[in-house]
Amino acid sequence: MIDSTHAKANLPCVGWREWLSLPELGIKDIKAKVDTGARTSALHTFSLEFFFKGEEEWVRIGLHPKQNSNEEFFTEARVVDKRMVRDSGGHEEVRPVIETLFVVGQHRFRAEMTLTSRDNMKFRMLLGRKALENKFLVDSQGSYLQSVKPAV
Repeated sequence: MIDSTHAKANLPCVGWREWLSLPELGIKDIKAKVDTGARTSALHTFSLEFFFKGEEEWVRIGLHPKQNSNEEFFTEARVVDKRMVRDSGGHEEVRPVIETLFVVGQHRFRAEMTLTSRDNMKFRMLLGRKALENKFLVDSQGSYLQSVKPAV
């Protein structure tokens, strides 16, 4: 049996919330809640428009990347899947899944993310456990351990 404690001791720590970037989507700074209860990361969208580029399904995404702001931002991504997801309230919905580059502090990695309306939630994004897996440990008392608040 492998001692997973020793193997994971060298992983960097993230706090329960972090600033991150999604450069392939053109999102420089977005505040995310680190949520080990969520399997897949989730991004708030107010608008989804599906279309095809050749044989591939894509989605045009309307975002409010900043909390408490009506600033609108639009981007596009290839849909890699559609999955039934159960939210924390037990409600199920089919969500599109995209894969993109995440940048948390100095760490860059690819991960999947679902797209959904999170209008009633405090954070525009959840960073789920599959994105964190084998990359980070979570310090539930810490905040912004890998990132700093962006300058206004």
